[in-house]
Amino acid sequence: MIQDLISGGASVEDTLEPWASSLRDVKGRIRPLFTQDRVAASVGDFLDALLCNEPRKTGWMRAEAAGDPGPWRQQALLGRGRWDAEALRDVVRDYVVEHLAANDAVLVIDETGFLKQGRTSCGVGRQYTGSAGKITNCQIGVFAAYVSHKGHAFIDRALYLPKAWTTDPMRMQAAHVPDTVAFATKCPSSNDLRQLAACFNGGFGSPIGLKF
Repeated sequence: MIQDLISGGASVEDTLEPWASSLRDVKGRIRPLFTQDRVAASVGDFLDALLCNEPRKTGWMRAEAAGDPGPWRQQALLGRGRWDAEALRDVVRDYVVEHLAANDAVLVIDETGFLKQGRTSCGVGRQYTGSAGKITNCQIGVFAAYVSHKGHAFIDRALYLPKAWTTDPMRMQAAHVPDTVAFATKCPSSNDLRQLAACFNGGFGSPIGLKF
């Protein structure tokens, strides 16, 4: 898209400024979720690194893009930092609906697998994943995306925990899973779907559809 605008005669500055302005807007919206300036700065650097051209965005690659000597600052943000992931999810959801809301919008729910070697990663186990096309050792994530003719974006996620995990309190505790988490199927219940749809139907015109 950027190349099309530039080839059409637009200057680099005029082309990039709307993107930069939108990025500043996003950073401003999420800033209140982080109490310390240094943490908020790390979040901004992390977001910048995710938008870079590197095809694989490992911790070292993100750190290099941010100008850090190693990945430790971003690892601390993701692994030890204290911030509300659900509140961040809500900010993202509101931003997506604000820009992509349309009468033809649907909520698409699907899963994907993350291949693993060990057995300590939260939710890992031998289970089927379309990523590998077979039963293998992996984690399963369930994702919700808002889709309309204006575009599409992820707006929610959940890590699937097999019964082998939810029936093993010591394993759950070792992975820092809250005590309130219980087994749930990968397919959201009808009540969950009604709640998801209600989040978007209020104040945004016609009801959205649901697609699996």
